[in-house]
Amino acid sequence: MNISIIGSGFSSLSAACYLAKEGNNVVVYEKNDSLGGRARQFTEKGFTFDMGPSWYWMPDVFEQFFKDFEKKPSDYYQLKKLSPGYRVYFENEEYFDVSDDLKTIIADFEKIEAGSGKKLEAFINEAKSNYDIAIKDLVYNPGETIFELITPQTALKLNQFLSNIQRDVRKKIKNKNLQQILEFPVLFLGAKPSDTPSFYNFMNYADFGLGTWQPKNGFFDVVQAMISLGKELGVTYIMNANINQIIVEDKIAKGIKVNKEVIYTDVVLSGADYHHSETLLEEKNRQYSEKYWDNKTFAPSSLLFYVGFDKKLENVCHHNLFFDTDFDKHAVDIYDNPKWPNEPLFYANFTSLTNEETAPLGCENGFFLVPIAPGLEDTEELRELYFDKIIARFEKITKQKVKENIVFKRSFCVNDFKSEYNSYKGNAYGMANTLLQTAFLRPKLGSKKVKNLYFTGQLTVPGPGVPPALISGKIVSEKIIKEFK
Repeated sequence: MNISIIGSGFSSLSAACYLAKEGNNVVVYEKNDSLGGRARQFTEKGFTFDMGPSWYWMPDVFEQFFKDFEKKPSDYYQLKKLSPGYRVYFENEEYFDVSDDLKTIIADFEKIEAGSGKKLEAFINEAKSNYDIAIKDLVYNPGETIFELITPQTALKLNQFLSNIQRDVRKKIKNKNLQQILEFPVLFLGAKPSDTPSFYNFMNYADFGLGTWQPKNGFFDVVQAMISLGKELGVTYIMNANINQIIVEDKIAKGIKVNKEVIYTDVVLSGADYHHSETLLEEKNRQYSEKYWDNKTFAPSSLLFYVGFDKKLENVCHHNLFFDTDFDKHAVDIYDNPKWPNEPLFYANFTSLTNEETAPLGCENGFFLVPIAPGLEDTEELRELYFDKIIARFEKITKQKVKENIVFKRSFCVNDFKSEYNSYKGNAYGMANTLLQTAFLRPKLGSKKVKNLYFTGQLTVPGPGVPPALISGKIVSEKIIKEFK
């Protein structure tokens, strides 16, 4: 069977491997000049930058992916567990280092708030229980019916789908800084802690229980590993391949138009942005209207800066969160009243602290991210204004001057997410995992209107993030294989 896959993000790369393993002829088409989607990498002036994902969480999901092919991650790349996993800066220049050891984290909580250690331990035990249920029973389901969510295990946790992370955390922990540390991981799911069901506290176990890891040469190591595996299985990858149209005849997907040339195929699978993928169809063949998409809660977009410094930096870790301004107010500016935030939280990583080869000798590479609402106005003036804001705070908090040491800088924002990835409203992380956008309530893996047309990625099941993208590729492949038996 001939299968054409649109896009080369993690879900597409995953699906390509699973489908090729079953003996299908699989071709992946990528519009850009390098593979990996948002996880591309670039090198400039001796600095190497991962363009998107940087947090390697849930290592068991990566292990399971490679195990499905009788491989393991170490066959392709080296991993290092970060210690500390990350640092969180707060107001008054206070900071908290999240250890790579759960017992140490519990003790560190207790030092700050008496009694919080035991509460944290109970919270993480519950989070581990939820993680086991999610990974074993839920996330590998195709999102077709409500009954996928109703199991003996989830029935006992019904109240956790009716409460939310913020309520649970703030009931147990009173210290504001500790609250923010516990509320932070669910931001990977693309929604406010107050809109994220309590069940999703399994992200706290992914954080504190499983730790934060780093592939030796950056996240692109994972992309290269999946491409290598795909090639071993017979997958073909074609770059600079812009998809103009999905060809449909008699309600059946027959092929794709690539750089204005028609390629006939048995199955079309799109790992590109779901909304964009449907615009490649005639309107009568689209499942979801513009109103449908406009009413959905999307995960944030991001203002990104890739920065090269001509000196080594002080008082920073590999991953750093700057929560020195109002967490809740920034969330309102993203989700409730979308606008550019006055005082944004931001994130910075420096991979050259872990692997010196990602920057020239004696230098440092920096990746800065400001979460913003999708669909905002994006201009060079706004980008510079916000760079000046965050770099001034960075200098003050880390007690060093760095602005004059910048030898390379590149920005990436809403307009780039649209042009590079055809991303709906320039979102960076897909569709949020709120209660009404979970599992069977997300856009479907298979088209309801066009036979032999399928979708995968962060706008469908199971949701945003790299591990869910790997899983999405697997479950759509299983669906395709099952339906063509």
